[in-house]
Amino acid sequence: MLIRKIKVLIVDDSAVVRKVLTSLIDAEHDMEVVGTAPDPYSARDKLVSLKPDVMTLDIEMPRMDGLTFLKKVMAHFPIPTIIVSSVTRQGCDTSMKALEIGAVGVVPKPSEAYSIESIEPQLLQAIRAAAMVRVNTSPVPKAEPHHSEAPAPVKNVITSITTTNKIIAIGSSTGGTEALKDVIYKFPPNTPGIVVVQHMPAGFTQAFANRLNDHAQIEVREARDGDAVTPGLCLIAPGDFHMVLRRDGARYLVRIKKGPQVWYQRPAVDVLFKSVAEFAGSNAVGCILTGMGKDGAQGVRLMKDAGSINIAQDEKTSVVYGMPKAAFETGAIDYVEPLGNIAHKIMEVIHKKMR
Repeated sequence: MLIRKIKVLIVDDSAVVRKVLTSLIDAEHDMEVVGTAPDPYSARDKLVSLKPDVMTLDIEMPRMDGLTFLKKVMAHFPIPTIIVSSVTRQGCDTSMKALEIGAVGVVPKPSEAYSIESIEPQLLQAIRAAAMVRVNTSPVPKAEPHHSEAPAPVKNVITSITTTNKIIAIGSSTGGTEALKDVIYKFPPNTPGIVVVQHMPAGFTQAFANRLNDHAQIEVREARDGDAVTPGLCLIAPGDFHMVLRRDGARYLVRIKKGPQVWYQRPAVDVLFKSVAEFAGSNAVGCILTGMGKDGAQGVRLMKDAGSINIAQDEKTSVVYGMPKAAFETGAIDYVEPLGNIAHKIMEVIHKKMR
């Protein structure tokens, strides 16, 4: 049986990068490069004529920068786009802006073009995930920042919560950067401690956490080894490290460690959730957001067996309904909710657990 290959357009001003990426992609049985472009003007014409399924996009290019081009693409010719960006402060911040505009993933570009082969696993996985994305051709409402009015029941509930006894554990992947905004921006200041795994490369999670922190009512930051998990704090697992929950007397803390990839990921949701099941048990609320694959399904099952209440994003609002579906199929999901209602449902569950 013939497999319909994923058609990829590569946009990068470096001829070396274009050549190496083409070689990596064309070596796969399920994808092919249908075109390359050295700048956005050439890319625009090839988008129209070649109709690719996925585009990889460099940020720093001549004639028009990648962000400007991405805005135009999303407005007139939406396509799942992967940013291939340098791991620098400026590169990370710009990549986060690209995700806000509509890019679905980020792959770190090595500082030297001759070592571009090192991104092969991340790139191929990102392309497969992007090919599954349902592109929204209508404007996507942005997650409301902290000054917006949150649902009254959530605010009434959370004002009485002052304990570190409860834990909120969230896992997400493709589409998760924007989904997490919607959830985290709605959490009031003394929400129980939150631990998050978002599949993201090393170097980018700090910029992501900083952007969330700029508008959230709670503190959001990249986790450090030994950080205490306290009310009003959200810890994001650092890229290329697993994060696990531990108990230290009356408090929870996180440990950051290396270790084998799980479901081709580090950090992995399953690694975090299994530790939450062991050390928080019935004091935990689990949540699986949009993402490709099955990461989190085993962990959420263990959390359920330990007494947690678990929530999954619904298919309609998921960019990729992979991880939520896999979690639901384990029988460990108590509530399936649209993205806009997940923060409220988490607080509702926390309130019931406090009784």
